Order: sequence, then structure tokens, then C-alpha cells
Amino acid sequence: MKKDIQTILSANTVSEVWEPLLAYLQQIGFHHVLYGFTRFHTPNGFGDDKDHLFLTNFDQDYMKGYFLEGRYRHAPMIRWSIDNVGACSWGWITENMESFTKQERDVVAFNKKMGVTCGYTIAFPHALKRAKAAIGLSLEPHKSTQEEADEIWAQHGEELEIICSVAHLKLVSLPLPKRMLTKRQREVLEWIGDGKTVADTAQILGLNKATVEKHLRLAREALGVETTAQAVLKASMHNQIFTF
Repeated sequence: MKKDIQTILSANTVSEVWEPLLAYLQQIGFHHVLYGFTRFHTPNGFGDDKDHLFLTNFDQDYMKGYFLEGRYRHAPMIRWSIDNVGACSWGWITENMESFTKQERDVVAFNKKMGVTCGYTIAFPHALKRAKAAIGLSLEPHKSTQEEADEIWAQHGEELEIICSVAHLKLVSLPLPKRMLTKRQREVLEWIGDGKTVADTAQILGLNKATVEKHLRLAREALGVETTAQAVLKASMHNQIFTF
């Protein structure tokens, strides 16, 4: 595990974190993994899917039903991870089924149909109020029992929490792949974030004001915001500016 952690800590891209993490988890026995992170959770929901980081090796059929069709928003283990920190056996679902809403029961039924019923969820602590992150670890669909998952956790749970937590902390320090800005968009946002005016930024970069305004507009569109101040904030939260 030490070697894998060193590899993760030295990573410069999301894939360089994800690949060794996934290989390690599969070696332990969790064949399918789903990681999710957002900085934009509110009591009203998760917001724009483009502002989330989702990583998984589940197949397209499962992700179409779970993610693209929005079932993840009502998944019981997602609700648990919003309200809790630490690890939870998926046996919690069976124990609490009677308290679930109809939408949550529909998600449980979908997972049962797809064979995704045996595993663990780890919810990560975060200092930011609106940030939420969790990782789901699943045994092979249709071929496993929750007892098998519990046995794996009893033997390897501590090290699994450690490596998943290290990977999470590394991932949140990297640029979000879905909201990538161009080099010039990053430059103009950095200078505006430094307190420079459009005219100042144009002079510093050797551009005219209209070109700077164009790059700011394109940056706002790429980030899905209305104002330049919002663009600077969101780009910073997505680790898109003031990075190497």
C-alpha cells in the first residue's frame, strides 16, 4: 500500500490517481468502484452535474441508469454519506428499508436488478460547508454476498479507508476535468482575480480590451456562471487558476 500511496501523492492528473487506486481496490476484492465529489451541494440538491467529479469502472448500462438518469440523487447510500463521515456496510440498506422514500426504494430496486448490492461506502470529511465526497466499493455484481464484503472489510477496512482518503485528498487538489479552461482564459481570470482591471490585464498580456473581454466571456460560459467575479471563484474552486 505504501508504494500505491506514493504513486497517488506524486500524481499530476486525475487518471494518475484513479488507476493505482482502482488496481489496489480490485486486488483487495472490490471489483467495481464509484467515486463522487462536489463543492456545490446545498439543502436543495447537488446542482449542475458538470460541477461534480465522478469516477467509476461500472459499465455504461449501469451508469446510464444510475447517473445519467439521475438515480444517484436519491440513492440511500448517497443520503447516508451526506449526513455521515466514515465507512458504512451496504447491509445498512436492508436494515433501514422501511424508512426509505419511494424514490430511494426505486434506486434500491434498480441496484438489485443490476446486481450492485454488496459493498461498502466511505464518506470523507471536508472543511468546506458545501463540499461532499464519497466512494462506493462494490463486489462483483450478481456473484457475491454482503457477508463476503463484510469479511473483506473486517480484514482490510483500515487500510482501505487510508488509501481512499489519500486518493480523495489528492483528487480535490487537481483541476476538475469537466470545466477545463484554455490557457488564455486562465490567464485573464488570474489577473482579474489579482485585482487588475480589464485595461490592466490587456496591457500586461499585450492584448486589446476587446480580446480580454472575449476571453472573460468564454470563461464565464465554460464555467456556467453569469459574472466575472463568479468565474474567478468557481475557477479557483475547480483548481483551474493559480496552478502550475
